Amino acid sequence: MGLKNQIVSDLTASMKSQDAPRTSTLRMIKAALMNREIDKGGELEEDELMKLLRSMVKQRRDSVEQYDKGGRQDLVAKEEAEIKIIESYLPQAASREVIEEAVAAAIAETGATAMKDMGRVMKSVQAKLAGRNADGRTVSEVVKAKLSS
Repeated sequence: MGLKNQIVSDLTASMKSQDAPRTSTLRMIKAALMNREIDKGGELEEDELMKLLRSMVKQRRDSVEQYDKGGRQDLVAKEEAEIKIIESYLPQAASREVIEEAVAAAIAETGATAMKDMGRVMKSVQAKLAGRNADGRTVSEVVKAKLSS
């Protein structure tokens, strides 16, 4: 069963079990998916769907940060619950150790020595971690730490 079909069947199941937060999140995912398909003019490939889901997680993480600054813990909790549901459809996130190994390999491969080389290193790391669901912010932090030391 494809990921899109899985989302639709999970939406149906959550509606039957009257799980309102899950139903709301799955409807949001389905709407974003349909909008992206309309923009593309056809079905999304699995990797495009994964990219969409990662984008949705990133948007929610940014919202959590803003709500936290604003003292809106109710909205922080709602966004974090949505992140958990969306992430359940993504592959397991790459651990910090895996990211550090990829960064070390990319630095060795590109011959980077200073912060001015960060763009090349990031591009190489992203290629190495493609499909591994690595958090871009964590990758950036590791690259900065390695290049500044």
